[in-house]
Amino acid sequence: MKQVNNFNAGPATLPLEVMLQIQDELLDLQGTSLSILEISHRSKEYENINGETQQLLKDLLNIPTDYEVLFLQGGASTQFAMVPMNFL
Repeated sequence: MKQVNNFNAGPATLPLEVMLQIQDELLDLQGTSLSILEISHRSKEYENINGETQQLLKDLLNIPTDYEVLFLQGGASTQFAMVPMNFL
């Protein structure tokens, strides 16, 4: 398999070990018989993944414990639009 490096804005290339884990768990996430795409965002499995991901990001970037990590969709355009919308 040929690995390609993506240096464009937006989604980036993932390490092969991550892609293999995704492939392995796509049809059966942690024994749920569902994929991450199918489980509820309120399920304990998703909450565990989300909590671990937030903590790893805080550790990696030395984010203080009194800060929250938000995973938002929409990209830069949405981020710029949220500022004035929050002032309304």
